Amino acid sequence: MPDLNHQQQIDLTILIVTLLDDWQVGNADKITLLALPAKTRTRALPRYLQGNPLPFTPQILQHIEHLLGIADALRLANPRNAQAGALWLRRPLSRLQGRTPLEIMLTEGLPGIITVRKHLDCSYDWHTDAQSHRPMK
Repeated sequence: MPDLNHQQQIDLTILIVTLLDDWQVGNADKITLLALPAKTRTRALPRYLQGNPLPFTPQILQHIEHLLGIADALRLANPRNAQAGALWLRRPLSRLQGRTPLEIMLTEGLPGIITVRKHLDCSYDWHTDAQSHRPMK
């Protein structure tokens, strides 16, 4: 993501926190999914909906990028049902060894978030697969 001005940071903060609210993710899990500092208190999260931007570190931006990719893939898979994404994230999947996508994202951090994104978005998976097979220059 390019450098964001202050208003863009606020807008992106509201977008991602609202998305996690729509997915019915609890505040402690939001802290984990966004890679916020461990000392972040759950009572700080409502401030992000009131115009305080997230601390946009490279790690947090990576998490946001992949969470938005997951949201886009869920919207494409279920264009007529906005709640389907929240349900899908909590459903154990055989392709994920009977674990839920949300569980994988919470326990495995960024690698888990990327695993879930690859599971949902084959074009992203193809992109990363092609990148890994490019010869080094």
